[in-house]
Amino acid sequence: MITAEELELTRQALRTAREAGAQNARATLNKSTEDLIATLNGEVDKVTHCEDRSLSLSLFVDGRYGSFSTNRLEKDSLREFIFKAAGITRLLAEDPCRHLPSPDRQCRAAVTGQEMQIFDPGVENIRSEDRIASALGAAAFGKGLDDGKSWKLVSEEGEYSDTVYDMFVADTQGLECRHTETCLDYGVEVTIEDEDGEKYSGYWWDSAPDRAGFDASACGAEALRRASSHIGSDAVQGGRYNMVVESDVASKMVSPILRALSGYSIQLNDSFLMDAIGKQIFPEGLTIMDCPHILGQTGSKLFDSEGVATEEAPIIDKGTVSRYFINTYMAEKLGMQPTVEEAIRPKVMPWPRPGMSRQDLLDLCGSGILVTDFNGGNSNTATGDFSYGIEGFLFENGKIVKPVSEMLVTGNFRQLWQGLLGIADDARSCMSKLIPTLAFSNVDFNG
Repeated sequence: MITAEELELTRQALRTAREAGAQNARATLNKSTEDLIATLNGEVDKVTHCEDRSLSLSLFVDGRYGSFSTNRLEKDSLREFIFKAAGITRLLAEDPCRHLPSPDRQCRAAVTGQEMQIFDPGVENIRSEDRIASALGAAAFGKGLDDGKSWKLVSEEGEYSDTVYDMFVADTQGLECRHTETCLDYGVEVTIEDEDGEKYSGYWWDSAPDRAGFDASACGAEALRRASSHIGSDAVQGGRYNMVVESDVASKMVSPILRALSGYSIQLNDSFLMDAIGKQIFPEGLTIMDCPHILGQTGSKLFDSEGVATEEAPIIDKGTVSRYFINTYMAEKLGMQPTVEEAIRPKVMPWPRPGMSRQDLLDLCGSGILVTDFNGGNSNTATGDFSYGIEGFLFENGKIVKPVSEMLVTGNFRQLWQGLLGIADDARSCMSKLIPTLAFSNVDFNG
């Protein structure tokens, strides 16, 4: 945790920046601790403890801008660093678009850093033996899985970690805001071999901001189930299918939209959503909200990297594009109103009704391909074209028929979303983007 002395050191850095000739400055102090237990085939493979502390400075000097970072936070060393940084900034070209955000946009509510209720003080006191017990308890090696299939576990790699993260942001306009969070995380990947010698992999993970909400004990078994469910997988005949994308990988369909709404993409003309504000580009069934203030969920935050206050706001409202993500610099470059730097907690809202499950979407589609993983591929932010390798299952009459692999799904995001059939209500709260299972019609698959 950041100490009172470190808080004062950050404030002193701003005073020193002024003394060095900066008209304005922003200082961001980051401090984190991570403990990690890696396991291999049911045994501890690696134990790691990491501590990190750094101070980042944004200096605005005589119409010029410079960004610097140091982890040498002794008072004399920091003073020398800041004076040198100010001197370097004076050598740069003038940039009239660079300045601090307007004070009326900046966050005043993040006083303690714990307002979002995602900090568990007990994480700092977890014992090494408890970490090892958690890692080994979640592993599948030596436990097996009775699924009626013939296979053997070849290898398993697991990783447990717990992290304490603390951030303090201040600037010369009087901003002071803090964000503190903890996170416990476990992920495991298994490889199995069937009786024909074919190998299949499966992965599963879970995380939570506190010990009470963290239970990774079923991760190993779920990774095994996912691996064994793909035994005998193969390509099916190419063509147009209904596509259901499982919530764990559905960000592949949404993240390109968010990137295309970034001010940097807009400024570079590298967006398939240029001049889209106020236009209905997507079907009425698509609503994406930015929900940064959900209490108790990792990723919730009261401010962005500039200290600008976040807010719940529509990103896409019933198909109509409502906002770009424009920081102070991009706003000046583009001549647009600033918002926040990025979507903090994007949430895709269920449609056509709340409470829909993955099975509801399978029943709605009738037949098609359920995508459970993406393997490689790419998307083009400028055009919206995409091509991804997939794994999943063929389904008919809402029921899974056979596993599918070695296929490509291709298309264009604007066209894909016009075929939206439904959005489930099963987003995992442990994920950075709250994206549930999605269903689309007439999607191109190639074997």
